[in-house]
Amino acid sequence: MPSVLFVFTSTTKTLSDAQTGWYLPEAAHPYYVLAPHATIDFASPNGANPPVDEGSVKMFESDAELIKFLADETVNLKTKLPNAKKLSAVSVKNYDAIFYIGGHGPVFDLPVDPVNIKLASEFYHSGKIVSAVCHGVAALDVPFSTEDRIISLGGKYTKADQPFELKVVVDGLLLTGQNPAAGGPLAEEILKALHK
Repeated sequence: MPSVLFVFTSTTKTLSDAQTGWYLPEAAHPYYVLAPHATIDFASPNGANPPVDEGSVKMFESDAELIKFLADETVNLKTKLPNAKKLSAVSVKNYDAIFYIGGHGPVFDLPVDPVNIKLASEFYHSGKIVSAVCHGVAALDVPFSTEDRIISLGGKYTKADQPFELKVVVDGLLLTGQNPAAGGPLAEEILKALHK
């Protein structure tokens, strides 16, 4: 069975001191697409208890799959107890893919975390799947407008025709999804890539 590392932020506050963290649908929907077909581990810079963006919990409180994710004992064992790994304890050789969960938190810690920078590079240079949804792509860069930064570095930036419309892009082993709606479809593309 293939293995996927879900990487979460450890950031709890924005620059204006507002609560933040990882975005609930961007973890839950991909989790339930991939979990029947892959072993999934969770990690963050600080290890246990990566903080969920409370606004994302409230915004999607009627989504049954998200409610299930928050109550799921398997998920809780990985995120709320000490078994969520610190990024520094992760070995690329143990995984077939890395998946960065979005939310505003990842913009603050993951792009500047030297352990994460090394880890993302090792996954990519090992020919493994590197994937991210929404603001999770910031983990592959630094804090800024993701669109502007990708373009300034010579990358191709494509986006959905309408705001918050689903958009998934597959470029070899780099897979990205724009906006929370892309979480599940992006996970479907990760699953296809894992089985190639």
